[in-house]
Amino acid sequence: MRRLFPVTDLAAADLSGDWSLDRLADAYSYPAVDGPWLRANMVSTLDGAAQHDGRSQPISCASDMRIFGTLRGLADVVIAGAETVRQEGYRPARARDAFAARRAEAGQTPVAAIAVVSGSLDLDFSLPLFVSPLVPTLVLTGAGAPPDRIATARKAGAEVVIAGEGSRVDPARAVRELADRGHRRLLTEGGPRLLGQFVAEGVLDELCLTVAPMLTAGDAQRIAGGPAVAVPKRFALASLLEEDGFLFTRYRRH
Repeated sequence: MRRLFPVTDLAAADLSGDWSLDRLADAYSYPAVDGPWLRANMVSTLDGAAQHDGRSQPISCASDMRIFGTLRGLADVVIAGAETVRQEGYRPARARDAFAARRAEAGQTPVAAIAVVSGSLDLDFSLPLFVSPLVPTLVLTGAGAPPDRIATARKAGAEVVIAGEGSRVDPARAVRELADRGHRRLLTEGGPRLLGQFVAEGVLDELCLTVAPMLTAGDAQRIAGGPAVAVPKRFALASLLEEDGFLFTRYRRH
């Protein structure tokens, strides 16, 4: 059974019976703002685990993956940390007919670019993600990254973006650098450490969080890691969908 709990702008989007990709795309469309909009998409169990055995797939479901695909279909760029890219086996984004007209009308490339955040550039640049994407993969790194690794990344076809000093990538600068390249609809899929950095820097605008009706115990990471912020960041509930006990929530900066 699928249910829609309208909170704000989703009140006009009838998703109670048919979660088609087109309707989901309308429901999750990016707001018209003057500047970049950074959205995160994460999944968590009832007891706060963002992964099971190091991957998010075991706590996901078919509808979660449908929303995952929709969010990718709307984004200009998908930002992911290097460890997440390795653990989840990232590949280039695939062009999908369902989003072709929408992306063309918005002046977007056929698919979202993938942007990998890595200070050390300890990445396998022979993978399809780097050598055969439909649009070049970006690598966000610091000015102190090893020159030989920068050269290897560029030789593979990746676009290297310097977004920090030393080996550290500055979250706010990363958002600015991507926006300067025309990537204003930003989506991050984590992992938890990267999301924690975006939260701490105060640049996260929206969180799409799937709450899985599961308990895993153990010591898995939460959706956001790293040092705690001095004052908790307040977000407001924008929409809520439910199917088979899974909650698909969307929160925006308060």
